[in-house]
Amino acid sequence: MKRALRICASVAAVAAATATMPVAAMADWLEDAAKPLKGTEISGIFLDRPGYRAIIKLIPEFEKRTGIKVNYEIVPYENAREKEVLNFTSQGDYTMALVDLVWIGEFAENGWLVPVDDLAKDKAITDPNLKLDGFFPLLLEAFGSWGGQVYGLPFDNYSGLLFYNSCKLKEAGFDKPPATWDELMNVYGPQLTDASKNQYAYALQSRRGETQSADSFMRFLWPFGGSLLNAEFKSNLLSKESQAGLQFRQDLMKYMPPGDVSFDHAEAVNALAQGQVAMITEWSAFYSTLADPATSKLGDCLAVAPEPAGPAGRLPALGGFSLAVAAQASPEQQKATWLFIQWATSEDIAKDYVEAGGVSGRMAVYNDPEIKAKYKFVEPMVASWQAGVPEYRPRFPAWPAISEVVAEWGSKMMLGEVTVEGGAKEIGTRMEEILGKEGYYDGKKKLLQ
Repeated sequence: MKRALRICASVAAVAAATATMPVAAMADWLEDAAKPLKGTEISGIFLDRPGYRAIIKLIPEFEKRTGIKVNYEIVPYENAREKEVLNFTSQGDYTMALVDLVWIGEFAENGWLVPVDDLAKDKAITDPNLKLDGFFPLLLEAFGSWGGQVYGLPFDNYSGLLFYNSCKLKEAGFDKPPATWDELMNVYGPQLTDASKNQYAYALQSRRGETQSADSFMRFLWPFGGSLLNAEFKSNLLSKESQAGLQFRQDLMKYMPPGDVSFDHAEAVNALAQGQVAMITEWSAFYSTLADPATSKLGDCLAVAPEPAGPAGRLPALGGFSLAVAAQASPEQQKATWLFIQWATSEDIAKDYVEAGGVSGRMAVYNDPEIKAKYKFVEPMVASWQAGVPEYRPRFPAWPAISEVVAEWGSKMMLGEVTVEGGAKEIGTRMEEILGKEGYYDGKKKLLQ
């Protein structure tokens, strides 16, 4: 509750800073704000994913309206953090930070980001309709905030959803998707799996790396009442709830394709798109890939629902990014970057962004009747974002090192090289060693995740 109150206070401060903006500035505020910055170049990195391809389509509009040049480099996710860290530690040329949910603690604590409060104090470069309270609260807290301070605005935000082939389910006698994980395994799994025909009920992206740790391992902790850490930051993986979730994942593998442990997002999405599996749990951002006839055979059979609920309720996967101004940028670049970030995440372009293939963090766009009618993922995604766990993956600076441990031993669990209990012990021991060295047990660091 204290954390939520701190975030609300920060949002209120920004609201107060923008409340006295002249009404006349509304329609052309961006052009007016950009006049002194014409010719300024800003730079950052994007990923090769639908949300970035969507904003790239719209960038020419921003450049035309502002005279600001947006330079971007498309980088694989696996290299993105390392590339940004190197740039920020060497005082490089990035003026904008792309911040994954699990990087926000590291980037903020190292002073690489400019707080939104500081930027919004300059009314000449702040949108009078910025409306931080227009973002889904869960997203603003999880992706853009750390220690009660807002640093970035939500961008390319994901909810875990159940994508399924409604035609396959109907052929098997089901008129709706499974509501619970137990139902998925014990009712739908046997009916939708026929190994002799290379047909399976479900695919789970589990490739070793962040995909294993975030998309596979963590997905089965929270809904079963488990978690990675307890309140004292010690491992909670040996609790009966965490063990139940991880064992469930292991048991569910009999309804997954052979080699599922090596599936990344592309392989899981393709397995559904080409008809090998009937269901996947994937990020909302992959809707456009599954709906595109060029990449998917699903057609009208594509359907979307919230992730199944576990014994602890529906606590879906949470992932995505925020865009933040880099502290290393010059004052002019910081202003220009702040203009771009506000525009890219604004309600003004949210509909265009969604129609171009992106997923906006703004609530208002999903009330648009055209958007609701056109995109099947909207209602289940909005339902998923009403509640959730901001620390679905810990967001502290130690996460990258811990993620490697989880990825290694989580993969070994799935491959049967170690038992669920044995793997959990190995992860717990190594994780606590990392957290101890980081100063979480001797009071040097606050227990923030």
